[in-house]
Amino acid sequence: MASLFDLLRLTRAGWMLAREGALGLAEVAELPGPARLAIRLGRVIERRGVSGGKGLARALTRLGPSWVKLGQFLATRPDVVGIAVARDLETLQDRMAPFPQEVAVAEIEKALGGPLASLFAELSTPVAAASVAQVHKATVRDEAGERFVAVKVLRPGIARRFRRDLSTFYFAARMIERLDPRSRRLRPVEVVDTLARTTAFEMDFRLEAAALSEMAENITADPDFRIPAPDWNRTARTVLTLEWIDGRPLSDVPGLAAAGLDLKDLGRIIIQSFLRHAIRDGFFHADMHQGNLMIDAEGKLVAVDFGIMGRAGLKERRFLAEILHGFITRNYRRVAEVHFEAGYVPGTYSVDDFAQAIRAIGEPIHQKRADEISMAKLLTLLFEVTELFDMKTRPELILLQKTMVVVEGVARTLDPKLDMWSTADPVVREWIERHLGPAGRLGDLGTGTMQAAKAFSGLPALLARTQGLAERLESAAERGFTLDPASVEAIGRAEARRARWGNRALWVIAAALVVLAWRLA
Repeated sequence: MASLFDLLRLTRAGWMLAREGALGLAEVAELPGPARLAIRLGRVIERRGVSGGKGLARALTRLGPSWVKLGQFLATRPDVVGIAVARDLETLQDRMAPFPQEVAVAEIEKALGGPLASLFAELSTPVAAASVAQVHKATVRDEAGERFVAVKVLRPGIARRFRRDLSTFYFAARMIERLDPRSRRLRPVEVVDTLARTTAFEMDFRLEAAALSEMAENITADPDFRIPAPDWNRTARTVLTLEWIDGRPLSDVPGLAAAGLDLKDLGRIIIQSFLRHAIRDGFFHADMHQGNLMIDAEGKLVAVDFGIMGRAGLKERRFLAEILHGFITRNYRRVAEVHFEAGYVPGTYSVDDFAQAIRAIGEPIHQKRADEISMAKLLTLLFEVTELFDMKTRPELILLQKTMVVVEGVARTLDPKLDMWSTADPVVREWIERHLGPAGRLGDLGTGTMQAAKAFSGLPALLARTQGLAERLESAAERGFTLDPASVEAIGRAEARRARWGNRALWVIAAALVVLAWRLA
């Protein structure tokens, strides 16, 4: 029954997507026959004048908050939807209708456990409304004085709606994998898994406050970047209170220039800040579009909205640093080796062949001017090469790749002639020297020695457990295995259910034979 409702919801969504021209984004020639036929039929109902990702964004907005969030998430998966569509989906700014003020007040009082007047001196009407929450500007008066804060309130009923729509997304992902086995390389079901985890984090504002706190510790020495501080006393699962930021958004390029800010330097700060957080810290803001970035009165870059965060382990950080360093120094052999060392390319392929393919990507880049080199184009070519070498989608790398594309786009709006490679080089080179140079090798040796010592100290306990297991196996071999009463009872119930279903199936077959015989007579 659940699958039937999922199918009905998916059919409604398909109708809206077709009407808005979203089916025109599909590469029909690459799809199996039934899918090609379905898309051609769907395009019959397409409205005139609709085109590309903008139609897709419009359809997702009409379908509601869950689908808007899906669109924003797909913007993080250019390997699935393509670079152009991902960029168009970035325009989804969550401009949803706000919910009533009295509902927001009731939720704040319920979540924070007190009347509004005891929490905030003033609370404005919504200043922004998104798919998951809306934001109010408020005033706090306490012993520290008077200050402005932003109050983020979870949209009522959104968790229940997301659970229902996630069921539909899973249904669609399984259908895609079944109809087109080649799509399994992109792991559609894992895409929805990641969306589900991301959504779960976004709907608990205590986790967003924790992300702010963690990043604040990481960036204490960064001179050009800061983030708002959370107010833990006024934060709960459905309400987040944090410092109000007065700043000029990065989308206002003329205003930034009129204020006398150095746009080229801002472009550098954006690129290097992201790379520091991703490579140095392994924890980064994964939604760094213009709407989430601004410049404060001190000229510092400030990021807001920490609902989507990315993490990179040491393996992924090394991979990213060595890939970038390899392209910067034109060491394509090393770029290829890093892919194999990380296990991202199957060992059945040749390192030399893969290095040749990487060279085909890198050499044209180095023959162009700095302002002609696009990270988006580079990633598009990398996706094509990874498919050729049967490299499966790596979910742990997708947010890194996507955020790099977005950050590059933001930086280039400020400085169209931005040189990505020379801008990235100091951060990448510093990390390489620190972690892969002589000091880094000594650190690895020390870590390895400690791990070996720890393993050695646990050897006696491991031998004791092994001896105990061997004795139990010997006893079982002599006396036979025994089952506890609960296990026997469970097996009996399972066999009884199987027998009942078998009997029912036999009765259905017998009835069908009787009907068939009667019809033949």
